[in-house]
Amino acid sequence: MAEAIARRTIAERGMTGVTVSSAGVAARKEAPASEGARRVAAEAGLSLDGHRSTSLTEEVVAASALVLCMDGFHLWRTVELGGEGWCRLLSEMAGETGEVEDPFGGPDETYRATFSELSRLVRRVFDRIADGEGGVR
Repeated sequence: MAEAIARRTIAERGMTGVTVSSAGVAARKEAPASEGARRVAAEAGLSLDGHRSTSLTEEVVAASALVLCMDGFHLWRTVELGGEGWCRLLSEMAGETGEVEDPFGGPDETYRATFSELSRLVRRVFDRIADGEGGVR
């Protein structure tokens, strides 16, 4: 969901030269987005139909200018894969604290709450990057 939100934010702001992708620490390779994520994204006018999961690897981390993580475990794993210095918690990069809970397997209400939180945080991250703040290498 965060990737789709970021793509929409980039398009709305007319940004160029910015690419985003998502990867999971426990993602099953090439799996589609969960049904809950697909339903909630569709409610917001976004399609996750073409999404396929990617595993977080050393190569993915090395190719990234910035890695934003939903929680502390993801952050730890990203650092372990070589991302020290350019990986941060999404909430921290947005100027907030806390972790984003993974809604996987939960009811649509949980997905909606996570979608709303991700929308706020992702937009705030782009605001901060535009203001010259940030950790992008």
